[in-house]
Amino acid sequence: MSMEAASSAAPFTRFEQLRFGREVLQREGEALIALAGRLHEEFCLAVNLLYECRASVIVTGMGKAGLIGQKIAATLASTGTTAHFLHPAEAIHGDLGRIHDGDVVLALSFSGETEEIVRLLPTLADMHTEIIAVTARPDCTLAQAAAVTIALGSLKEACFLGLAPSTSTTAMLAVGDALALVVSRMRHFAAADFARFHSGGSLGRKLAKVEEVMRPLHDCRLADDEQTVREVLVSGSRPGRRTGAIMLTDATGKLTGIFTDSDLARLLETNRDADLDAEIGSLMTRDPATIQAGQLMQAALEILSARRISELPVVNDRGEPIGLIDITDLVGLQPVTDAAAQAMLSTETDKLSGPKTISLPNRPTT
Repeated sequence: MSMEAASSAAPFTRFEQLRFGREVLQREGEALIALAGRLHEEFCLAVNLLYECRASVIVTGMGKAGLIGQKIAATLASTGTTAHFLHPAEAIHGDLGRIHDGDVVLALSFSGETEEIVRLLPTLADMHTEIIAVTARPDCTLAQAAAVTIALGSLKEACFLGLAPSTSTTAMLAVGDALALVVSRMRHFAAADFARFHSGGSLGRKLAKVEEVMRPLHDCRLADDEQTVREVLVSGSRPGRRTGAIMLTDATGKLTGIFTDSDLARLLETNRDADLDAEIGSLMTRDPATIQAGQLMQAALEILSARRISELPVVNDRGEPIGLIDITDLVGLQPVTDAAAQAMLSTETDKLSGPKTISLPNRPTT
């Protein structure tokens, strides 16, 4: 159908859009479930080839399969398996030189007869490079040249014309994920390893260690727990953006408590002016929640959310504060849970409802 004819066709109603969209997802989902039931020994052989690869996994595919291959190569690389994508058309114009002794090729072609892929096979055979084929049938040209073939079987594309790669590429992507994640588990790939490869963006920050994200001690408010509230507030200012809490320590430098802006607001709202000259240790929150240096930010986020707090001191193995995590610095690191949202809302409401500059009542005269 031409574009002109399509534009004059009957409108595609929202009901029809939803019906067809759900049908596409259902077809692809059913295909994946069926494929999971068909995985057998060939999958294990492919996993072992990837796990024992002495060099790099070279992923190749043409067109839509090539785009899927790029994602599979990225997943392998980010989960502990050295991997690169090789464009098959570029390969026959010199890029075959990127393949070295010990490499394993993961080749994607649903038909198994893709011209650019088939043209690589004789050279790969001469190089004694083992091939893992992901294709529809075990009797195609690609499968015949491969050491291991993962056969996807006969799949019906979700496209209403039955032509656009959709179900087939979804199946390829899922098999690639399964291969990468099984091999990663066999390598005992840990969260710390994952963090090393994902240092950027919100994911990188969640996987960073707390000391890499926290406000360092020189940017925090810190005081002796034997000082009065007034003394602490007068002497505890810091340049730059102020934290919403004061960390309090004893004579040995260990963290004993925390005093927040909300604690101060409650004193002023209840006319407890006399408490401004009381020892802050008697009014602070004792033994507050903390996180030890070396932990991941993900753990800190979970504590902030579960405890519904806005500030989390970071301590060393001796219990001494070395910094502070403020929830306002972490917006965007994860979907905000109801508990985290409520904690942020309560804290920000307290801050906004109070005076911008707090004038302390005069010290009582004697």
